[in-house]
Amino acid sequence: MSGKIIEISCQSSFFDSITAMAETHSATILSSYRPTKEGEKASFRLFVEIENVQPTLDRIQSILPTSSKPLILLGPIEAQVGGDESLVDSEFEHLLATREELFSNISKGTKLDRNFILLAILATIVASIGISENNVAVVIGAMVIAPLLGPNLGLALGAVLGDKELIKSAIITNGVGLTITIAISALIAVIWSPNMDSYELLSRTQVQTSSIVLALASGIAAVVSLTSRLPNALVGVMVAVALAPPATVFGMMLGTGYWTLASNAGLLLLINVVAVNFSAQLVFLIRGIRPRTWLAKRAAKQSVYINIATWSLLLVIVVLILLLMSK
Repeated sequence: MSGKIIEISCQSSFFDSITAMAETHSATILSSYRPTKEGEKASFRLFVEIENVQPTLDRIQSILPTSSKPLILLGPIEAQVGGDESLVDSEFEHLLATREELFSNISKGTKLDRNFILLAILATIVASIGISENNVAVVIGAMVIAPLLGPNLGLALGAVLGDKELIKSAIITNGVGLTITIAISALIAVIWSPNMDSYELLSRTQVQTSSIVLALASGIAAVVSLTSRLPNALVGVMVAVALAPPATVFGMMLGTGYWTLASNAGLLLLINVVAVNFSAQLVFLIRGIRPRTWLAKRAAKQSVYINIATWSLLLVIVVLILLLMSK
């Protein structure tokens, strides 16, 4: 048996409702406090088996109106000492992450703060050097620090949940990140002319069908990793590989005035952005990530249809351009 700890602080009037909910949703009440003084908050500490976490969270939120300002915390069980059965290892350990866990993890990566800007700048500098010197190890190092996973997954998750604020934040952060990459790499190319014989550079000016497959696989791997509670560091690098190098080469070619090569790198970047976001949003839908309430689900449908249609149309357009270029 494996599970999560849910802690609740709410108005005392909801004490009986939460207690009844715990019984009907097979949640174990580890501790509870019924207030004896006016103005005090009721509190609960529940153990919920991993496959019941999302339904339990949804039921708690339906009982406690936002106007009552409840506090609901979801925490992992890191280890167990004593007891008759393990609460840590289980056949359910890789079940889908909850909507709340996904939102918390992904929304952090959509914030446009100093750390994001600094990492974008450093990744571009390192990538420019690695690409110019045809040093694969340096290019991979740049991908490790490139912060492009968060905003792209944020855009896909925001569309699925119909969260306009998350979509807006993701678009702005992603746009700023790519702009920084292109601008700095162009400036570096003006100051320090790149090696035009570098394979790492020339390979990003050649648009191939495999580029679409790589970007689609990157988006799928990223979402599967997050929704399955698996480590996402490596898929973050994979998404960065699909986005940061072509953006860097695009900027470098603009800086040196190689317009044809710049247009090829720009097309590759466009293909990768479209494919990553299209596949990520599709996997979120397939995995059943939806808003909690019926009203929110209805509002999100329009966002989903618009985004899927937009990404599909863009993907068809770039594929057609690719086919025309190959003739």
